[in-house]
Amino acid sequence: MGLDSAALLALAGVAAGLVGSMAGLASLFSYPALLAAGLPPIAANVTNTVAMFSTTVGAAGGSRRELRGQRARLLRLGLMAVLGGSLGAVLLLTTPASTFELIVPWLIALGSALLLFRDRLREAADGRSRTRRGPRSALPVALAVLLVGVYGGYFGAGAGVLMLAVLSVSVTEPLPITNAVKNVATGAANVTAAVAFAFLAPVDWLAAAALGAGALVGSWIGPSIVRRLPERPLRIVIALAGFGLAAHLWFSAI
Repeated sequence: MGLDSAALLALAGVAAGLVGSMAGLASLFSYPALLAAGLPPIAANVTNTVAMFSTTVGAAGGSRRELRGQRARLLRLGLMAVLGGSLGAVLLLTTPASTFELIVPWLIALGSALLLFRDRLREAADGRSRTRRGPRSALPVALAVLLVGVYGGYFGAGAGVLMLAVLSVSVTEPLPITNAVKNVATGAANVTAAVAFAFLAPVDWLAAAALGAGALVGSWIGPSIVRRLPERPLRIVIALAGFGLAAHLWFSAI
C-alpha cells in the first residue's frame, strides 16, 4: 500500500469516525475508501470491521460525560450485541463472495433510508411511549439489539442508526446520551466480529491501521459536536450519498 492510499484511508477514517459517532454510518466513508485502495469486497468489509474498533474507543472516550451512570444498561445491551455480532461474523464467513456483493448495496440503501427518516422513527417511538401503560418489557429491546448486532457483525453500514431507533423505543432521554449508548452497543458487536475476522478472514492490516488511526481521531471529536450542533443537514447529505453509493455498487455487481 502506497503513501497516497494510506493518506486516503486516514482521511476517510477521520470522516468515518466523526460521522459514525454522530449519525451511525461510518461505513459509508470507510468501506468505499477501502474499495478505492484496491481491496476486494470481502477483504474490504472485514478490514473495515477491524479498523472500526478504534471508533468505539474514541466515541467512548469522547462521551464520558454522557455515559456516567449507564454501566448496568451498557452491560445488558453489550451482551446481546456481542451475541449478535458473533452470529453476524459467522454468517459473513459462510456467505459466498458473489452473494455478498449483491447484498451490500441493499444494506447500504437500508442504512441510508433509516438515517433519512430517523426523526420520524423517533417521533413514532415517542408517541408509543406516551400512550403505553404499565412497565415496559425488556425482552423486545433485547431481541432488537441482538438482531442489530447480527447486522453489525455481517456488514454494519447503518447499524448505528438501527441501534439508535431501538434505543429510542426503550427510553426517553436526551439525544447525546442515547447516541453515546448506541456507540458502545454497536461497538460491542463490531469488536466481537473483528476478533473473529482477525483470525479467520483476509484482513489487510496496513489498511486497517491507517483507517483506524483516522477513525480514532474523528470518533473522539464526534460526541462533542453532537452536544453543540444540529445534525439534520449532515444526516441528509450522508443519506443521499449513501443512496448514490448503493446504486453504484449495485450496477457494478450485476
